[in-house]
Amino acid sequence: MNEGELPFEVLCGRPGYINLLDALNSWQLVCELRAATGLPAAASFKHVSPAGAAVAVPLTDTLKQIYFVEDVKTPLTPIATAYIRARGADRMSSFGDFIALSDTCDEVTALLIKREVSDGIIAPGYTSEALDILRQKKNGNYCILRMDASYRPAPTERKQVFGVTFEQGRNDIDLTGNNLFDNIPTLNKSLPDEARRDLKIALITLKYTQSNSVCYAKDGQAIGIGAGQQSRIHCTRLAGQKADLWWLRQCPKVMNLPFRDDVRRADRDNTIDVYMGDEYEDVLRDGTWQRFFTCRPEPLTRDEKREWIARNSKVSLGSDAFFPFGDNIERAHKSGVEYIAQAGGSVRDDNVIETCDKYGITMAMTGIRLFHH
Repeated sequence: MNEGELPFEVLCGRPGYINLLDALNSWQLVCELRAATGLPAAASFKHVSPAGAAVAVPLTDTLKQIYFVEDVKTPLTPIATAYIRARGADRMSSFGDFIALSDTCDEVTALLIKREVSDGIIAPGYTSEALDILRQKKNGNYCILRMDASYRPAPTERKQVFGVTFEQGRNDIDLTGNNLFDNIPTLNKSLPDEARRDLKIALITLKYTQSNSVCYAKDGQAIGIGAGQQSRIHCTRLAGQKADLWWLRQCPKVMNLPFRDDVRRADRDNTIDVYMGDEYEDVLRDGTWQRFFTCRPEPLTRDEKREWIARNSKVSLGSDAFFPFGDNIERAHKSGVEYIAQAGGSVRDDNVIETCDKYGITMAMTGIRLFHH
């Protein structure tokens, strides 16, 4: 590649500043996921932070239903499966997202993208059928970028803020190695292959967030991302709340909500989100529920939610630095966390380890902080 030549080609649309930031950051994320797991990967980015990230782990019938793809008759390809998981992790946050795919976008993936609200996509290539489908979005203005998969950036990056140029080395921390989780100071040292995969997904996702950040992952995808908070405890709570909502969507009472056929996908997402929260009366009061449902559903009670959330298990949790208090572990345990990866190095490490031992949680200390200054 010649100096000054861009590593991507605009095939459709006119990308804006934030679009390009989302595209280049999400591209790095999916490339690292691909390298770390050997599986096709996808990411959903929104305002320079990941809303979802996933690899191609087959979908259960339950996940197909809550991700609104149970009607798809065409066999799902691996890259389509990765996209569905990434987009479904937090459908509210992914509304109007920028998509990244590690592998060529095929026809079935394009058809799935076509029916979602999205601002653009970056991928190493597109089949002719996929390109024709995507070019129909947004009245022909959908942003489509083709990335040069062989591109490798210079080791030094520069950024200008308020007329001042900052320069530092790229954040090239390698999270793909098999010895990443060798240091396990907890009593429970069990770390199945699936947990190692999910911890890598969590950590790689966090690398492309704003610190402080915490990510819950399960079954090959992020299920709750909390980023950019001043307190890592608040990150853990925020990400845990998102993980709980992801799990609550699989509760039979939520899956069987009697939606009207004419309710749009985005409205259905929002209605489900409100129904599962404390403000459920906003969609169940007389004069409102009729807009969404064929009959008025019964509320999802606090006890029902607590009982269902308690069923979640084998969740992995990553932090972009260290956990300063055992409170983080207490909160994570409520959302089914059994495996944790964090940098370590806090003066409170003993308290964190003790809390993990209390709940039988396996924790690896990587010694790696995922952000740099």
